[in-house]
Amino acid sequence: MKLRDTPSACPSLWRCLPCPPAELRLDLVLSSGQSFRWWESSPGAWTGVLEGRVWTLRQDGDRLWYTVYGEEDEDKEEEERDGCPAKAAKLDVAETDRILRDYFQLDVGLSALYRSWAAADPLFRKVANDFPGVRVLRQDPVECLFSFICTSNNHISRITAMIERLCQAFGRRLCCLDSRPFHAFPSLSALTGADAEARLRALGFGYRAKFVSGSARAIAEGLGTEGLCQLRTVPYAEARRVLCALPGVGAKVADCVCLLSLDKAEAVPVDTHVWHIARQRYGVALGGKSLTPRAYQEIGDFFRGLWGPRAGWAQAVLFCADLRKGQ
Repeated sequence: MKLRDTPSACPSLWRCLPCPPAELRLDLVLSSGQSFRWWESSPGAWTGVLEGRVWTLRQDGDRLWYTVYGEEDEDKEEEERDGCPAKAAKLDVAETDRILRDYFQLDVGLSALYRSWAAADPLFRKVANDFPGVRVLRQDPVECLFSFICTSNNHISRITAMIERLCQAFGRRLCCLDSRPFHAFPSLSALTGADAEARLRALGFGYRAKFVSGSARAIAEGLGTEGLCQLRTVPYAEARRVLCALPGVGAKVADCVCLLSLDKAEAVPVDTHVWHIARQRYGVALGGKSLTPRAYQEIGDFFRGLWGPRAGWAQAVLFCADLRKGQ
């Protein structure tokens, strides 16, 4: 099946979930810097890797359509490499529905949240109508952590390219679509090898190579993958403290991981951009001319007080709006 195919062209290969645009806008969510593994493979269609499978998603009215591609037969991989075929995966429909509902957190009613944020915040109300359906993803903690370690002093297109190189070099090959290979995100063990840092530097990771390999070793020797996932069950402050002890993880990266993979909806990632928004648009009075740890905490507390327990979700809407306006 080609990426340009539509649900109507091959209906037996596609499934759908009820999901109105007010609850999810793929074009806004998948391009706003929450995840770096999706690309617009054809107009309105998004292809990426999720839970070790390659998916194509698209929306039609109040439905979210998806298809999942199977892995290549390892025995035939070499002979098929030139043609790069991919077959539709034989997965249980209930399971694929569950994966998507969990990833997009579709059980959270977004429209009601938008109404409550708009009632509390006139500035939010100004952007809400133009940017509906911006919700927070629930990602794999390992992928989220190492992706955001790569975001320091970086921009989305470059981060996306770096993550792609990381997956190609360290991740398992999944399949190939229209001559484009897809790989799973690397396992923790794949990033702990003795030569991992040198290989990452050769891939253009610069100083981030030390942080990626160092954090991989720290987790492998400490929490482990299971322990990292179990941070979902501890209080926000504790999860943040554990993450900030890892190489290359500061307050902002920790908050991104807390928000986007550890179920801490109150986490508000603050970079210099958000700091300026807080000062200039909301009049948050903070001393100094730089984003100090104290200012960081005060800004987060301000937005939590304004937007409530899902403040990180509201911030994601404003961040997406500012990103789009900047583009």
